[in-house]
Amino acid sequence: MAWQVIFLYFTLCSVTVSNPLHYSILEEMKINAAVGNLVKDLGLNTNELEIRKLRIVSHNIRNYFNVSLESGILYISDRIDREELCGSEQSCFMDLEILAENPVNVYPVKVEILDINDNSPTFSKDVFEIGISESADPGEHFVLGNARDSDIGSNSLQSYTLSPNPLFSLGEKTDSKGTKHPELILDQSLDREKQQTYTLILTASDGGKPLKTGTAIIKILVQDVNDNFPVFNKDIYRTSLNENSPVGSLVLHLSATDKDEGSYGEVTYSFSHIPEKANHVFSMNSETGVITTIGDLDYELVKTYEMMVEATDGGGLVAKCTIIIEVVDVNDNAPEIIILSLLTPILEDSPLGTLVALINLKDLDSGKNGEVTCQIPEISTFTLIPSSNNYYKVITANHLDREVNSTYNITITAEDEGIPPKVTKKTISIIILDINDNPPLFDKPSYTTYIPEHTPTGTSMLYVHTTDLDENENARVIFSILNTDVDDIPVTSYVSINSMTGVLYAQRSFDYEQLREFQFQVMAKDSGSPPLSSNVTVRICIIDKNDNAPKILYPSADTEGSALFEFIPHSAEKGYLVTKVIAVDADSGHNAWLSYHLLHVPDPTLFTISQYTGEIRIRQDLPDIDSLRQKIVVLVKDNGVPSLSSTVTITMLVAENFQQVLPEMKRQPNKSYIPSNATFYLVISIALISLLFIITVLITVVFKCRKSRTTPSYGPYSRNVYPQFTLGCPSEISDTSLPFPFSYDVCVTLDSKQNEIAYLKPVQNVLTENLIDTDDSAVGEIVAGAQITQAQPNGEWRFSQAQRPGPSGAQPAEEAGVWPNNQFETERLQAMILASANEAAEGTSGLGGGTGTMGLSARYGPQFTLQHVPDYRQNVYIPGSTLTPTNAGGKRDGKGGGNKKKSGKKDKK
Repeated sequence: MAWQVIFLYFTLCSVTVSNPLHYSILEEMKINAAVGNLVKDLGLNTNELEIRKLRIVSHNIRNYFNVSLESGILYISDRIDREELCGSEQSCFMDLEILAENPVNVYPVKVEILDINDNSPTFSKDVFEIGISESADPGEHFVLGNARDSDIGSNSLQSYTLSPNPLFSLGEKTDSKGTKHPELILDQSLDREKQQTYTLILTASDGGKPLKTGTAIIKILVQDVNDNFPVFNKDIYRTSLNENSPVGSLVLHLSATDKDEGSYGEVTYSFSHIPEKANHVFSMNSETGVITTIGDLDYELVKTYEMMVEATDGGGLVAKCTIIIEVVDVNDNAPEIIILSLLTPILEDSPLGTLVALINLKDLDSGKNGEVTCQIPEISTFTLIPSSNNYYKVITANHLDREVNSTYNITITAEDEGIPPKVTKKTISIIILDINDNPPLFDKPSYTTYIPEHTPTGTSMLYVHTTDLDENENARVIFSILNTDVDDIPVTSYVSINSMTGVLYAQRSFDYEQLREFQFQVMAKDSGSPPLSSNVTVRICIIDKNDNAPKILYPSADTEGSALFEFIPHSAEKGYLVTKVIAVDADSGHNAWLSYHLLHVPDPTLFTISQYTGEIRIRQDLPDIDSLRQKIVVLVKDNGVPSLSSTVTITMLVAENFQQVLPEMKRQPNKSYIPSNATFYLVISIALISLLFIITVLITVVFKCRKSRTTPSYGPYSRNVYPQFTLGCPSEISDTSLPFPFSYDVCVTLDSKQNEIAYLKPVQNVLTENLIDTDDSAVGEIVAGAQITQAQPNGEWRFSQAQRPGPSGAQPAEEAGVWPNNQFETERLQAMILASANEAAEGTSGLGGGTGTMGLSARYGPQFTLQHVPDYRQNVYIPGSTLTPTNAGGKRDGKGGGNKKKSGKKDKK
C-alpha cells in the first residue's frame, strides 16, 4: 500500500515541464501580435485545446499576454514598455505559467523583452547656468549636467557634442558605473569686461537607428574670482531603508564643503536628476542637505532608487554626487491563495486520488518572507499534495459517501516564514453528487393489517412507507405488488397499490367465511440507474362481522312435516326432554355464540328451554287431559352487534300414544312438500327392507320350531311398527343389510306386544331408560344400553372448540371436540336419529307422512338391522348389543353383512 501511495504522489506532482519555453519579442509591439505557437512548442494536440482549457497564470498586476483557445497561439494583449517593466536592467524577462487541464499540467514560459530605440536622451534641465571666474586658467574643467536615456545597449546614450566656440570645448568623464558625464573645458582666458555671458548648446546622442538626440542650453556667466568648488565626501552615497518606514523618515544627510569665504563658501543642495517615482517619495532640504521620505515605500514596486544631487556655492561653482537608496523588504505582505481549478461537484464514487482543486500560492515579499507553506485540516477524506513552484493539489484520500456528508468545507491555510509570520486562509466548498447506492428500506420488516369483511371496493387498507438515503431521482420510489396467487387467483384481483404513495386499496369486498387472511409481497424500487429495490411481506387479516343469521338444523323447515311435531306421552314428568333445537352460525367468535329463547308459547308454565343448549323440557307435570296441542315459537339469536336471529315453530302434541296424534298431524300436511325421486327410491327401499324382514322372521320361526320341537305361540301384533326394520338373529342368522351410507344395529324382542325401542343419546353417551308399555299384555322390559359409535373422522376434521364455537349454542368454555368436515351434519344426524327413535318408540314408524325411519332415511339413508333374541318368550335386553353406524360400502365379517352381536345371558323372570 505504501508504494502505491508514493507512486500516486509522484504522479500527481509532475505538473510542470523541466525546460521552460523561451520567447523573445520587441517592446512596443502591436496588441494581438503573435508571440509563439504553444500547441506546437508544447507538443499538444489541436483537437484537445477545448478540453485542455489553456490559460495563463501570471503574477503581474497587468496581463500582457493571452492564449487563443482556438489555435493555441500566445499573443500580446497589452502595451509592453521595457523601460517601465525592467527599468535600466540589461535583461528583461517576463515569467509566465501556462495551465492546462484534463490532465492538469503547468508549463513555464519565459518571454524576453528586447529593447528598441524608443527613448531620446534627456537632460534634467533645459538650461544649465555655469559661473566661471575671469581668473580661471585655460584647461580647467567644469562639470555639466548629464543626460539620461532609458534605453540600453546601443540604443542608450552614446556621446555628447557642444556647439562650436573658440573659448570652450567639450570633454567627458566616466564614473565607476560607466556613466559618461560631460565637462566644459576652458580653452582660453575669459575677460569679463569684454563679454559677461556665453550661450552654448549641449547635445546628447544615442546609438539607435534612427538616431535620437537631446539638447540643453549651457549659459556661462563670467564672474569675479571664486576659485574653490564645493566638495562632497563621496561621489556615490549608498543607503538602505525599510519599506515600512513611516513618512518623514530620514534617508540621508548630505554635506558638501567649500573653502571659500563669504557668499562663495555658502552651499545649497538640489536634485539634479531624480526619477519620476522617486520624486513623489523623497524630498531634500536645500540648505541642510537632509533627504527625507514624503511617500510610502514599497519593495514590491521599486526595489532601488538612484538620483543625482548637486551642491552649488555662492559663486556658482557646482559639485555633484550620486545617491543610491535600496528599499529593504519586510514581511508586510500576507500570502495569497489562488484557486486555479476547483472541480466541484464530484461523484461520491470517485476513485482515490481524484483531483478536487489546484492551488497556487503567491507572496510578494522576498527571501524568507516570501517562502510559503500550505496545509489543510487533518481530515481523512482529502489530502494536500505539494507540487513545484508553489503549486498544490487537493485530492481524495478516502471513499466518499454523500449520505454521511454531502458537502465538505475545506479551509486552506497559507503561512510565510517571515517574522512575525503572516497567515492567509481560504475556504473552498466541495459538493458531493449522489449515486444510487442505497436501496429503499421499509419502516417495518413486515406489515399486518386488519380490515372488516364486506369493506367497500377501493377502501384504503394500509400505507407502506420506505426510506431511501439517496436524493432526487435515486430516492424516488415506485411501489408494486409481486405477482402471486391466492387460491389460484392473482393477488392483484384482491388488492392494488398506489405506485407513488404506497397506499394499498381493496379491489373487492372480502367475505370472512370465504377468505380469512392472505399475504403477498410489495416491492419498492427507486428510479436510479441501475435501480435498487427491496421487498416486504404484507399480511391482510379479515375481521368477521355479524352478517350471518343462525341456521336452525333441527327442526328445520327444509325437512318434511313430521319434524315440526313433537309427541309427548302423558307419563312424561317434570324435566322430561321433549326435543332439542340445533342451530349453527357461519360467523365466528362472539358472533357465533348462540342463545335459545321461547319467543311465543301459549302456556309459559308448561315448557322451558335451555338458553345455551336448546333443550326443551317440561317445566311441570302435564295436566290430566286426554290430548294437549300447543304451538311454540323458538328464537335462536347470536351474540353479534346488531344481533341476528332465526325462528322455528314446533307443535307439541301430548297424548297417550302416537296413534292419537297421528290424525292431527295428517290434517296439517306439509304444503311445501314436493315429492322427489329420492322419496320414491326411499319408499321402495323400505318396502324391500320390510319384505326381507318378513322373510327373516319366517326363517327364524322355522329354525326355532325345528330346534325346540315345540310350536311357539306368537302374540298378535297390534301395530305395524317394524316395516322399516329387518329382523335378524345375532347368533344363528346372518344380518341382512341394504346398501345405504350407514348401517345401524337395533336389538328388540319379538314376543313383545308393544313397540319397544331405546331412546338414543348423542355420540359416546350411554343412556339406560325404561321403555313405555303401550299394552297391558306386555311382560318384561328392555333395558336400553344402546351405544352409538360414530366413525372416526379424518385428521382435517379436528379443530378446537374454542377456536370455532359449535352449534347448539356451544360456549367457548367447553372442551375441545371432534368436528366433521361438514359442520352441520353430525348434530343433524343425531337429531334425526332421536326423532326416528321417538317415533319408533310410539309405534309411528309407518310409511305415511314421512315420519320415523322414513324421514331419517330420506336425509341420511341409514340401514337398520334388527337382531332377534332367540328366546322370544324372555323379554330381556341382551347386554353388548349396540346401535352402531357403519359405512355402507364396507364389508362386515368378510361376508358383506352386518356385524353379528352375540347375546348375553338370558334373565328369566
